[in-house]
Amino acid sequence: MIYLLLSIAASTGIFILFKLFNTYRINTLQAIVVNYLTACLFGLWIYDEPIVIKDIIRSEWIYGAVGLGFLFIAVFNIMALTAQRNGLSVASVAAKMSVIIPVIFGIYVYNEGVGFQKISGIILALVAVYLASVKPKTSDNITKGLWLPLLLFIGTGVIDTSIKYVETTYLPENGIPIFSATIFSFAFCIGAILLCIKSTKSLEKFQLKTVLGGAVLGIINYFSIYYLLKALNHENLESSTLFTINNVAIVMVSTLLGVYLFKEKISKMNWIGIALAIISIVIVTLA
Repeated sequence: MIYLLLSIAASTGIFILFKLFNTYRINTLQAIVVNYLTACLFGLWIYDEPIVIKDIIRSEWIYGAVGLGFLFIAVFNIMALTAQRNGLSVASVAAKMSVIIPVIFGIYVYNEGVGFQKISGIILALVAVYLASVKPKTSDNITKGLWLPLLLFIGTGVIDTSIKYVETTYLPENGIPIFSATIFSFAFCIGAILLCIKSTKSLEKFQLKTVLGGAVLGIINYFSIYYLLKALNHENLESSTLFTINNVAIVMVSTLLGVYLFKEKISKMNWIGIALAIISIVIVTLA
């Protein structure tokens, strides 16, 4: 359970940092690229076994790491665009309602337990995520530019599902640190190529605040994946239960931190969502 709590804390930190990037006018794409370089180097640094490139290339999980690298850089940018164009609440709803994708996958593929209590908890969790995230001022914008939230919804769900599948099917017991670092290395390479292409149109210098912000994001991002994988590796917690608790808790904590740290206004609907989130976590956990 401690790994799940740490994953929730790290994932919440990512949303907070994206909000701070907008506040301090930090170039999002540049920070994301620095983030993946930092996450990769940090993962290699804490890996306590010899790093053999040939073994990594020949590993069964290498193709999964390449695919996730593409998804990571794409979804992170979509998340930033959604927050900027549609609002932070819409981005949060789209990202966290995607929990339904890995939950259905876990039940269907791994024959995880399903009953009235778990289904009720999952449905209640989806309602809670929406109510806790939506803001009155932005609720009218949900119907505008639906393609970005839709892509974020699908992309986040596919990432969570793919991580679970690779971890279950191909990853050795001690392979989580090097697997995470490899994903981040591919994401960095793809991001660096995008920056090079973008620089041919308009050259933007790296500012110190962008490098520092990206470095902090990278460390937090690494641990969000690392601890999620560690939690998924726990035999007594089904992935459908874990993803439900993880995503609902992130929205709940993010909403509360938005109130206390950024003085965001929270409506009665948001408070109802937070209460339902707590109830759904209890229902799914007990199921």
